[in-house]
Amino acid sequence: MQHQPRKRFGQNFLHDPAVIQRIVNAIQPQAEQHLVEIGPGQGAITIHLIDRCGKLDVIELDRDLIPGLHAVSQAGHFHIHNADALRFDFCSLAENDNKLRLLGNLPYNISTPLLFHLLGQAECIHDLHFMLQKEVVERIVAAPGSKIYGRLSVAIQARCSSEMLFVIGPGAFNPAPKVESAIVRLTPDKDAIQAIRYPQLLDEILQQAFSQRRKIILNSLKKSVDGPMLEAVAIEPTARAEVIPVSSYVKLANLAGDRKKQPI
Repeated sequence: MQHQPRKRFGQNFLHDPAVIQRIVNAIQPQAEQHLVEIGPGQGAITIHLIDRCGKLDVIELDRDLIPGLHAVSQAGHFHIHNADALRFDFCSLAENDNKLRLLGNLPYNISTPLLFHLLGQAECIHDLHFMLQKEVVERIVAAPGSKIYGRLSVAIQARCSSEMLFVIGPGAFNPAPKVESAIVRLTPDKDAIQAIRYPQLLDEILQQAFSQRRKIILNSLKKSVDGPMLEAVAIEPTARAEVIPVSSYVKLANLAGDRKKQPI
C-alpha cells in the first residue's frame, strides 16, 4: 500500500528524477564521508547516496516509513533512526573526527527551529545541504540593508558561509506545495563559531533587535546594552537592526557578556 503524505509531518515527497540527480550532484558524496539525511521519506535521495558514501544515517520521525527505508538497502553502513530531528543528538553519530555532512528535505513547519538546533551542534558538522521554502533560504542569505535580513540571517551567517544553489518548483513534489523551494548550502566556520563567546546572549540580542525592527537599536536593546557599548563596537545607536552587519552583532554580544563577568 502506498504511503499517503501526512500533513502533520509536513510531508511533501520529492519525485522528480532530474531534481533528485541535481541535488546529489550538488552534494557530491565521497567514499570516505559520513552523511546524515534528515527526513528521507520514501528514500528518493537516499537510494542515490548509499553506494557513494562511507556511512549513511537517516533520521525519520514517521514510523510508517521505516519498513520502506529498510527495503531500500541492507548495507552494513546504512542506519535508520526513528527519531525526532528536533531532539536528536547529531554529534553522537560523529566518529574519529570525521565530521558529518547533513542533508534533507526539511518540513516547512519545523525548518527554522531545526536550523537553530543544528547550529548548536555545528562543531561536528562539515556542511549542510537542505531543501527549504525559497523564502526561508532568501532570508538565510540576505545581506544587511535588505528588508528580509533578520535574526535567522545573522544567526546562520555568524557561524556559516551560506549559498542558495538553485530553486525547485512545486511540481517536483507529491503533494505539490503552494510555494517554491530552494537548495541551500551551509558550511560551518570553526573560527567564526569560536569567536562567539556567548551564543545564548547573541541569540537574545538578535531576538530583541529584530522583534522591534522599526525602533532604533538603542531602544530595542535597552534591556541588554547601552549607548557607549554600541559605540564601542562601531554601531550607531540610532541605526535600525536590519543595517547592522553580522560581525557587529557578534562583537556586541561578546562585549555585553564580558561586562556581565560571567557566561550567559
